Amino acid sequence: MGLLSRLVGSVTPAKKASDDVLLLHGMLLMAGADGQIEQKEIQTVQAYFFTLPEFQGKDFGDLLQQANKIVHKHGNLKESVKALGEISSPVVKKKLFVVAADIAMSSGDVDESEDALLETMQRLLGIDDGFATRCLEILGAKYAR
Repeated sequence: MGLLSRLVGSVTPAKKASDDVLLLHGMLLMAGADGQIEQKEIQTVQAYFFTLPEFQGKDFGDLLQQANKIVHKHGNLKESVKALGEISSPVVKKKLFVVAADIAMSSGDVDESEDALLETMQRLLGIDDGFATRCLEILGAKYAR
């Protein structure tokens, strides 16, 4: 027990990450799901950062630092995906699913690790199969060659 917790009688709970930080965290998780972040994926993450209302007026570096704290709190990148379940807004949950799928598809092909992460995100975010299917069909049309 530390000095502060002895004085106040309890440990102060860690501050929960805000939805905007969790949104960025999820975007970065998908960008690096296959072990590397390709240039197209970086460009897609940046484009979303500068266009989504959740990030308006926010500093990328500050949010990135907060997103990195999520990874540290969970011990590693793979375990930190669980934090996405803490997103409070249903709109942000759906938005993250769409954006994550877009990031995965932007590199030209979706590998097994990206596919598995998207399935995990769908479950953690509570995205129903119908919504997920519609999103993937639309993004499939966007990236069709």
